[in-house]
Amino acid sequence: MNVVLLVEDDVALRWMIHASLRDDDVEILEAGSGEEALRVVANAQPDLVVLDLGLPGIDGLETLRRLRGVSAVPVVVLTVRDALADKVAALDSGADDYVVKPFESEELAARVRASLRRSAPPLPATQVFRTGELHIDLRQRLVTWGGVPVGLTKIELRLLEMLLEDRGRLLTHDELLDGVWGSRPRGGGHERLRVKMVHLRRKLHDDAAHPRVIFTEPGLGYRWIAEVEEVEEVEELPVAGGGPVATEPPAG
Repeated sequence: MNVVLLVEDDVALRWMIHASLRDDDVEILEAGSGEEALRVVANAQPDLVVLDLGLPGIDGLETLRRLRGVSAVPVVVLTVRDALADKVAALDSGADDYVVKPFESEELAARVRASLRRSAPPLPATQVFRTGELHIDLRQRLVTWGGVPVGLTKIELRLLEMLLEDRGRLLTHDELLDGVWGSRPRGGGHERLRVKMVHLRRKLHDDAAHPRVIFTEPGLGYRWIAEVEEVEEVEELPVAGGGPVATEPPAG
């Protein structure tokens, strides 16, 4: 059973969140202030923290910064602040996700589950995944749709790997730029990433307007949202051109 610390000074809201997580096989600990939250984390070492930013005493952002000094526990921020600057500040301070009030309890529960999955022990590098018609074999660097190989470029494959490895978590533009290109290019970096994501989505038969695989957080980044099935063994599929490696599509 996972242990979730709920840091919220509104008692009625704490009760509502507690009820929404009741069916997810989690134990809920509660704190009404940042100071109390830091003590609970030190003593109980929860698996995840749901953190309100508008706290008495030290506010949520300062609590988050202090928490990151002593723990890598996943943190889902909960707040009425919906400005892009507030979201960026929370993510830069170490938040793993950001939920704006008012919110649907089902959404919060889903984001908590996704963060808990991400914090679980890492999957072996040889894992194979399947979601619907999409089949991804990272061992062979092979992606198929309906049994037909999909020609991904090396950059598209790396983006896919990063999204899968941290599925459910928001990956910011800068994280993706660092992970794919090894740096944050001056000027045009975010636009270059956006174009690559458009191409990747198209090849995965995903629609940005009605996403089923990759969700865009406007101004922030991307997250993998599709439920995936882990496949123990996979039949090797032939790929034209000599092997299941990512290549740039032929010109013309």
